[in-house]
Amino acid sequence: SGERQKEARCINSSLSALGDVIAALGSKSAHVPFRNSKLTYLLQDSMSKQNKVMMIVQTAPTAYNVPESLCTLGFG
Repeated sequence: SGERQKEARCINSSLSALGDVIAALGSKSAHVPFRNSKLTYLLQDSMSKQNKVMMIVQTAPTAYNVPESLCTLGFG
């Protein structure tokens, strides 16, 4: 609640924008939405042209975290 909720919303928004950029780059779209977040805007030089990008995701081995782990793997 409060500040943590606001922070979580901003993180989710940045990750969504990152996913949009990766999808656009993967499909060789004419428009790549780098300006949709500060994160993607800052990573623009690293993610464009002939550069290669690696994404590392972390999952938890417990049954309690299965939904979050599946979401993380889907994003990755």
